[in-house]
Amino acid sequence: MIGKIQIFVEIVQKNPVITTKIKELMRFQKRTSSIWKIFCLLVLVMIVGQGCTARIHSTTLPRSFPPAPALLGYTIQTGAFSLVDNAIRMTDSLNKRGYEAFYFVHESGLFKVRMGNFPNRKKADLRAKRLLDKNVITDYFIVPPREYPSAGSRAWNEQSFRERLVATARNFISYPYTWGGESPEEGFDCSGLALAVYHINGFSLPRTSREQYRSGKLIQKSQLQIGDLVFFKTVARRNVSHVGIYAGNDFFIHAPGSNKTIRMDSLSNRFYKDRYVGARSYF
Repeated sequence: MIGKIQIFVEIVQKNPVITTKIKELMRFQKRTSSIWKIFCLLVLVMIVGQGCTARIHSTTLPRSFPPAPALLGYTIQTGAFSLVDNAIRMTDSLNKRGYEAFYFVHESGLFKVRMGNFPNRKKADLRAKRLLDKNVITDYFIVPPREYPSAGSRAWNEQSFRERLVATARNFISYPYTWGGESPEEGFDCSGLALAVYHINGFSLPRTSREQYRSGKLIQKSQLQIGDLVFFKTVARRNVSHVGIYAGNDFFIHAPGSNKTIRMDSLSNRFYKDRYVGARSYF
């Protein structure tokens, strides 16, 4: 009780308006009955309460964002498809089972599928064998962290890594928009492209566009560099529902919608300009 009184006194002392109110009420109380004293006390509590509420609503509470995405662990790679539709079906099948799966174009020209993020080879291998036993996959290969471009032994350089991200994103252009997303309102499919581009290069991103927007660091549009992510509000009841990868010169690469292929658009395009929310950098 004493502690609460001390806090109350400190709030009052720091607020000259409340202090003046108290003095006026004290002078008034001397001339009134005990009933009026109780009434004045209730009024004072309301004044203090409103003051605190106003301070809370008028100030945006600070958020702490991770400065960069985490390094990716071990992943499972499966399939070597000559047709993209087969890779898509495999991706959908794995995502429906709860995996963060995506397909990509391998340098061989074949389409391959990757999934998961495991802390060690043993866990990745165990999960892959379970999928193999259930006939979900027919073969697999464990990709270790050292195989990613982000591996320290490759003398990682931020600018070159940004260029690699955009080059990876460009490889997806003209391919079908589908990442096993079951809820477009959550930004699942478009965020799947961002996740795939970063995963292929050795960095982990959250799965949905809203989660991706909460990571990294907020940057102004004038600060955009290639490889950063740009976010949009394309669904009325969602603050963030779409994401793309900035490719430079006002353009970004993204998965625009159902029955469409991955493409490049301009931030100056009226549709995206009006719905632009912000950008995040992870470096």
